[in-house]
Amino acid sequence: MKRNLLFALSLMLSALCSYAQPNTSDAEYVKANYQKYEYQIPMRDGKKLFTSVYVPKDQSKKYPVMMDRTPYSVGPYGPDAYKGTLGPSPLFLHDGYIFVYQDVRGRFMSEGIFEEMTPEKEVHKTKNDVDEGTDTYDTIDWLIKNLPNNNGKVGVWGISYPGFFTTASLLSRHPALAAASPQAPMADLYRDDAFHNGAFMLVANFGFYPGFTNRQDDKPTQRRGGRLSYGTEDGYEFYMNMGSVKNSNDKFYKDTIRLWNEMLDHPNYDQHWKDRNVLTHLHDIKTPTLVTGGWYDAEDLYGAINTYKTLVKENPNTPIYFTMGPWVHGGWSRGNGDHLGDVEFGGPTGPFYREKIEFAFFSHYLKGTDMDLPKVSTFETGVNQWKNYSVWPPKEAEEKNLYLLSGGKLSFDAPAAADSFDEFVSDPNKPVPFYNDITLDMQREYMTGDQRFASRRPDVLTYQTDVLDKDVTLAGNIWADLKVAITGTDADWVVKVIDVYPDSAKNNQFTTKGSYMSNYEQMVRSEAMRGKFRNGFDKPEPFVPGKVTPVNFELQDMLHTFKKGHRIMVQVQSTWFPLIDRNTQQFQDIMKAKDTDFKKETHRVYTSKDHPSYLKVRVM
Repeated sequence: MKRNLLFALSLMLSALCSYAQPNTSDAEYVKANYQKYEYQIPMRDGKKLFTSVYVPKDQSKKYPVMMDRTPYSVGPYGPDAYKGTLGPSPLFLHDGYIFVYQDVRGRFMSEGIFEEMTPEKEVHKTKNDVDEGTDTYDTIDWLIKNLPNNNGKVGVWGISYPGFFTTASLLSRHPALAAASPQAPMADLYRDDAFHNGAFMLVANFGFYPGFTNRQDDKPTQRRGGRLSYGTEDGYEFYMNMGSVKNSNDKFYKDTIRLWNEMLDHPNYDQHWKDRNVLTHLHDIKTPTLVTGGWYDAEDLYGAINTYKTLVKENPNTPIYFTMGPWVHGGWSRGNGDHLGDVEFGGPTGPFYREKIEFAFFSHYLKGTDMDLPKVSTFETGVNQWKNYSVWPPKEAEEKNLYLLSGGKLSFDAPAAADSFDEFVSDPNKPVPFYNDITLDMQREYMTGDQRFASRRPDVLTYQTDVLDKDVTLAGNIWADLKVAITGTDADWVVKVIDVYPDSAKNNQFTTKGSYMSNYEQMVRSEAMRGKFRNGFDKPEPFVPGKVTPVNFELQDMLHTFKKGHRIMVQVQSTWFPLIDRNTQQFQDIMKAKDTDFKKETHRVYTSKDHPSYLKVRVM
């Protein structure tokens, strides 16, 4: 999300540093080789932004600037208090850069009022027409003019929320901005972190805002946010006991968190959210850009993929690079990236990215070193290989339909049955868990988790192919095209694409105790859709009870090979708790629902010739 959820309660590190603490040798190197300075850099409207600058003590040559703008604090504060490491990775620290960290407007020690994904302005007529683009411009301008021994080139990077600020840096269009790397960037707040196709991302947001909310005024502070006491380690139990989303204020927040209330007040894709879609502004960009994301990013997968696609479409003459690896949110920045949960990736992937892609990219554009970097570098899960392409999705990928058939079958052949459907009873008071373990967080391992627990529930429909007689590779986005009917007036639809291992599959070194890879049902891609938004996120519409209705939505991109001997499985369900909030299954504003509004309903998914349900996929 706007942060790494593994450490959502602490919120004391930026997303960049969430995956490992700096080692002692790096910390010693920083103090021995860099001098720290702190500045209040003035913006055009008079506000000042707190900025920490680490300058190499060796002043015999000029250095490029590497900058990270963050809402998560540039701490530690004080000219004698040093970070334990600098830059995107230690490779930068030891190569010599001027490192700049800035508290963005309205956060920690910077002046101003913070807004979620500050709306960007196309035109800046007066000095008061400010946004993150102008703040970046003014910062870069000040740095270039005031920092001795800079070489006139600035690079910007950031992960998650800082990824959004990196995207916004492109809108500064400052001539000294020579390279930028938005990593897991938020792009459209409604689609990234707040809602997925209108379904509210409950567990991801609820635990975040108490810690994030350290100030709601224009008074700079070093104070951190608070920590909510759950009283249990069982998130499923906690959120069921909380009841409807509106109870979050009645029982816990007491209407004291402005940013939380903004989400509850805007369940539809209205102007509030449209203003927070930075993608519409990504034109006339000249800065070389490296967009990075993870296939198993539970927070900002949409942001990474669509930032890349938009930049390429709107700026065809600008060098745009794209990397997707087998990573969770920010997982490429530290650690090996060799597995997620029980699933292994054949070896370390993180070090390869940090050296051969990220470091090579910035070194080339900031220092003029040689670079041989493909425009698209993607990791193909299933076979665990890096693949290079000129564009994404690959031109070779062919669109096909993968049909849900009667009897729990799944096939590329269209249904022949004249009248067939499957149905289940969806009870929001007994929702399907999103993860088969006790957790308070949006546990990152759910993205590859074994789905056998869900297959065994009567409120989850399961379809699978015969055993594959050859490898099948899906590359690109997936669209679900369901034909459904319900007895109520609203329903959520969750679709999961799953790789079913053969019974001969053996455990690997990362298989957790009590897990077995034999017949493992590995989730590869999944997504939710709030049915009332099926015809537009800005215009909710009720279902007509009993009427066959199409529900179409995107499951986002993937690059995965279902190997010979495996099966492809698709699961369909209507609850996914507490990953998403519960739908009352009545046409209403769910954010204002009472606990008594949640109703049990019967849902049908049609699998007939006249009403086919299928996934539109891209097959290599």
